[in-house]
Amino acid sequence: MVFLRRAKGGPRGFWARADRWVAHSGAVATLSVDGSASTDRFAAIEAEARDLFELPPVTDGEPTAPSRYYGGFSFRSDHTPVDFWSGFAPALFHLPAFELEGGGRRSARLTVRALVGPDDGDVDRTVRLLLSRAGRIAEGLCEPSGAGDESPPTVPMTRVESERSLWEAAVTDALAVISSGRVSKVVLARTMDVVTEYRLDPVEMVQHLWEKNRGSHVFLFEPADGCPLVGATPETVATMSRGVFHATAVAGTVARGETPEEQEALAARLLASEKDAVEHRIALDDMVARLGPLAHEVHAQPEPHVLTLARIQHLETEIRASVPEGSTVLKVLEALHPTPAVCGLPRDDALEFLSHAEPFERGWYSGPVGWFDVEGNGVFAPALRCAVARDHQWRLFAGAGIVAGSDPGLEWEETSIKFEPVLRALAASGAR
Repeated sequence: MVFLRRAKGGPRGFWARADRWVAHSGAVATLSVDGSASTDRFAAIEAEARDLFELPPVTDGEPTAPSRYYGGFSFRSDHTPVDFWSGFAPALFHLPAFELEGGGRRSARLTVRALVGPDDGDVDRTVRLLLSRAGRIAEGLCEPSGAGDESPPTVPMTRVESERSLWEAAVTDALAVISSGRVSKVVLARTMDVVTEYRLDPVEMVQHLWEKNRGSHVFLFEPADGCPLVGATPETVATMSRGVFHATAVAGTVARGETPEEQEALAARLLASEKDAVEHRIALDDMVARLGPLAHEVHAQPEPHVLTLARIQHLETEIRASVPEGSTVLKVLEALHPTPAVCGLPRDDALEFLSHAEPFERGWYSGPVGWFDVEGNGVFAPALRCAVARDHQWRLFAGAGIVAGSDPGLEWEETSIKFEPVLRALAASGAR
């Protein structure tokens, strides 16, 4: 984390699962789409990335440029960047100036980058400058950082949670809409605000999230100083590598329990739950159907299994497919987002319901975050179990899938469990 702490004050990010990770800082190029172009934001971002290098569309030819663009998309295409989300456009990606990647038994690899145009003169001089920068960064990584070695000081905090009565009323309204046949599922979210006396270190936050949630996709994206987004999400919405697609449908939830015996009993109950099976099947079937026109050889596991995380368990089914030449992760992502796991079904009716039922701006919460390259590869996960900060105030988000048979009280308890990863990271970072 020394690399990220030394990048304080500028754009930076961190993405990890298990022991594989990548950190980046700075931006030699920024890709963004505002609300006026939001209907084509996936295609617009892809076109911007290719235009940067004056590359033709993806083909079956030689590899083009290995550079990765890191960032994400808001949940809604008509998102307006205000308040907590003022630094987050409807689509925003950085091509980092510095990138450090590691994991497994490999040594970490440092990439230092600059854009050089045909009229920029002495390319050899630029190469020498990059080598000098790489050397200074490598030396700095070997020096003590002076941060993160001791317990952080205690930071008093206050916590404001959404009212339970309003939440349960919203769930009841959702059940009425489901009963009418207008929708079969709605994913309803709520918030919790945490205010500390001064800023907490988001690098400290994401480090604790990573340490305690190795089975999740852990992320930090800070487009500007003081507005970080951190989280630990259990699922992937789209992964593409050399024409092979992979994703996970995750829906249906139960607590983990305090003992191995309790964990196994709760997992068995989850597998036997008709309500959770229906919720999971809705998410899975829609993803498979939307993949149909874009891919071939779509395969989903015949039965879900239990994904066990640090404090919670879910039903999970893996989906794999082959995509034709010229397809990209962003094209597939455009078709899949928002999935029933973060929105509901049918999509448009669920979105309309949420626009009236949720008294806050989702922003990038439950939008896809991750990276892509101009060869069509990439990894995106929905921004769940997450929080966004503005200076010394954090807003946490948690949601639950509402289907026929959902109980408002139990859904409240489910969202409470989903706040825990970030709350524990806040406490480990000093908030009390």
